Amino acid sequence: MRDAPRQTVAWRALRAVLADRVAATGRESLDIVDAGGGTGGFAVPLAKLGHAVTVVDPTLDSLAALERRAAETGVGVKGLQGDAADLGEILKPDSADLVLCHSVLEYVEDPAGALRAVRGILRAGGVVSVLAANPFATAIHRSLAGHFDEARQVLADPSGRWGDRDPTPRRFSRDALSGLLAEAGFTVGEVHGVRIFADLVPGMLAENDQEALIALEQAAATHPVLRDIATQLHAIAYR
Repeated sequence: MRDAPRQTVAWRALRAVLADRVAATGRESLDIVDAGGGTGGFAVPLAKLGHAVTVVDPTLDSLAALERRAAETGVGVKGLQGDAADLGEILKPDSADLVLCHSVLEYVEDPAGALRAVRGILRAGGVVSVLAANPFATAIHRSLAGHFDEARQVLADPSGRWGDRDPTPRRFSRDALSGLLAEAGFTVGEVHGVRIFADLVPGMLAENDQEALIALEQAAATHPVLRDIATQLHAIAYR
């Protein structure tokens, strides 16, 4: 439950997408691909809802953990080894209703190429859900930790990095993320802010009233100012 304030906004958007695609296709079970889905934090709950889920991830250890997690939950999830950029070689064209690309574009060698590969496996009208790190939130977090020079570096760096020791290769503003999706041939829909307050509020306060914090996160998710300082941006885009 402690992660609920950090995940509720993304899950709320995903449930709306699922409902829309079920209505549009007339199929209760959708074909979903989780690119870089790791140990199944999203994939297993989606499979539990009755959807056919395939996880593509480069790490065998993560896929083994996914298999154990799915077995413990009593659902079937298919795991395949590979990178997001290789989706077109691993899966058939026009085979997915929804592709999750969560915390992937920050790390792949070619974000634009990865999104083109995602588009290639989506059916007409299919949806991609992208979660990506936001540089403006990083600047705020580094400043709150007293690293003012690093916060300033985030704002100046084209990739939104705070220095050579930054473990995240790149971050995306809302405009940059929307532009990347558009260039890959997607029509960008809603962009939500995820973890706007949840990463700023002290843990004890967050746990004291999670319901109120979740409500605050949901209220701020599309706020024209607050959205842009979220830790992550969640974009929904359509083929």
